[in-house]
Amino acid sequence: MPDLTRLPHGLDRKTGMCQAIIETPRGRRTKFNYDPKTRAFIVKALMPEGLSFPLDFGFIPSTLAEDGDPIDVMVLIDEPSFVGAVMDVRLIGAMEAEETEHGKTERNDRLLAVAHCSHAYADIKTPDDLPTTFIRDLTEFWVNKHRLEGKRFKVLAISDGPAAMELVRKGSRQAKKAA
Repeated sequence: MPDLTRLPHGLDRKTGMCQAIIETPRGRRTKFNYDPKTRAFIVKALMPEGLSFPLDFGFIPSTLAEDGDPIDVMVLIDEPSFVGAVMDVRLIGAMEAEETEHGKTERNDRLLAVAHCSHAYADIKTPDDLPTTFIRDLTEFWVNKHRLEGKRFKVLAISDGPAAMELVRKGSRQAKKAA
């Protein structure tokens, strides 16, 4: 199996389409991380009863975020996919955020995307098309998840598709420098 972190993301600057790799499907309590050394998905953590991922969660390959991992992505899709799914997604926005652990603060943004094959979310073009309560609940999920892990998560902004594409372009440049 190839190193999934190095697959081309194929960002289309006109449509916002690119590829994403799913690590943890929606509804799962088990957090999986892709390990490029073993080229396997490793169980990282188990969240407490009643807390599960609200969206499919993964990363954009061939990118590198400030935390040293590929850029995170949350995917709106009609039903949960599976660990290791490679899917075409359309970037609609980003949750720009900071994470603090052991006194060290770094950016830890999460892109927001719609699965290309989605019927239920096909008309969603920006985060503003989602209910305010959805964005609030999504924000609270990350704040609470990090708090339970002894970290602090602070949302700086909810931005649009062009800002999400800029984060991918920046992350792509960082990945090339690190290679």
